Amino acid sequence: MGRLVVVSNRVTPITGRQAATAGGLAVGVLAALRGSGWLWFGWSGEVTDEARGGSDGAAPPPPRLFRTGKVSYGLIDLAAADYEGFYAGFANRTLWPLFHYRLDLSSFEHHWYATYRRVNQRFAEALKPLLKPDDIIWIHDYHLIPMASELRRLGCENRIGFFLHIPFPAPEIYVSLPWHRQLAADLCSYDVVGFQTGTDVRQFKQYVELELNGTADWKGAVQALGRSLHVDAYPIGIDVGDVMAMATSAEARRQASRLGASMANRQLIVGVDRLDYTKGIVERLRAFQMLLQDYPNLRRQVTCMQISAPSREQVPEYLELRQQVELLSGHLNGVYSEADWVPLRYLNRSYTRRSLMGFFRLSRVGLVTPLRDGMNLVALEYVASQDEDDPGVLVLSRFAGCAQQLDGALVVNPYDVHHLADTMHAGLAMTLDERQDRWRRMMQAVRTYDIIAWRDRFLARLENRERVG
Repeated sequence: MGRLVVVSNRVTPITGRQAATAGGLAVGVLAALRGSGWLWFGWSGEVTDEARGGSDGAAPPPPRLFRTGKVSYGLIDLAAADYEGFYAGFANRTLWPLFHYRLDLSSFEHHWYATYRRVNQRFAEALKPLLKPDDIIWIHDYHLIPMASELRRLGCENRIGFFLHIPFPAPEIYVSLPWHRQLAADLCSYDVVGFQTGTDVRQFKQYVELELNGTADWKGAVQALGRSLHVDAYPIGIDVGDVMAMATSAEARRQASRLGASMANRQLIVGVDRLDYTKGIVERLRAFQMLLQDYPNLRRQVTCMQISAPSREQVPEYLELRQQVELLSGHLNGVYSEADWVPLRYLNRSYTRRSLMGFFRLSRVGLVTPLRDGMNLVALEYVASQDEDDPGVLVLSRFAGCAQQLDGALVVNPYDVHHLADTMHAGLAMTLDERQDRWRRMMQAVRTYDIIAWRDRFLARLENRERVG
């Protein structure tokens, strides 16, 4: 295989302790970049006051190139106006809510879309001079859907793959996007397109057949708009050994010991998510309140800890969500707290991954209940962090992609707060034998579909794919 070039919107060079707080995509990319001679290209995270080429015909400045450890990096900055239209606007207020079935929160601003196209052009123009003829290019996520089209326009004939980390919506939802056909044509410019689940694949194929008059067979071959590509599900996984090591690290044990000492032998229910409206946090807290209401014997016997790291705080919908969660948390604690017991610990801050694994390992029930999600690596990390002699119970939304793999989880509809409360109760009451049996089944799946299997399977398909059209 030639050199692998990985492209993602945000690139954060990660060494040492930075890896402990890295996000899901960064963790996956780092696993894919193990080895030497590979390149990770994308936005530096820096926003500048000046516009920087691309839109006025001027050549974009070359990216900053450097090497950290075994990974080579190429970073570009974004102008403030481009950041607002591309990232804060089209990516996070158009595509993100739409792809998560939140049409009510989607905004369709034409100037955002124009900026989105321009920034993808900017990325392509900065990347093209760095490419070698035998490079294999792997583009990641919804921010960069047009990248292959822009690279092809510049004469790039390399094999290019794309992986969507979030769900692909049903055709009836997707066609609400005014530019659905343009972005579908962009996807058809790739040689391989990967999705998280079979449902995502099926919905993309349905769109191709219904809207593009294309064809899609059961083997994954898609013909549309004069292009031939391969489409399949490549469920992303985790570095199992790394998570297990973090769960038993000194930091994890120290944090778990501190938390355990404050719990007074109560059972712990834990949820960890970005503060995002797709994660089902409001429904989860309502279900916990219902648990205390319907099962009064659990009062003073259980504590729920919800950790929600701040996210996209400049987006109005996220500010509104934060206010809603804080109001609900205060109301719940105001109604049910006692002098020596607070039922809900709501923490609006970030923790290191080692600390989180320690919390997972201490808990009796883990809540992963998104309203819609691509795969959800938190669920996989929860399983891998457990003590096999005394594992916790995973309560998992049916709308998380990993629900198709983890048959040992207690699968719920997160919109049904009555059922979610009853399922929490079942998890708290579950016998040790059943907990161990369910954990073993889930752990087998987590090991089978780990991060290396995801990387190798996708790249094997991309490496062997001959570009057509």
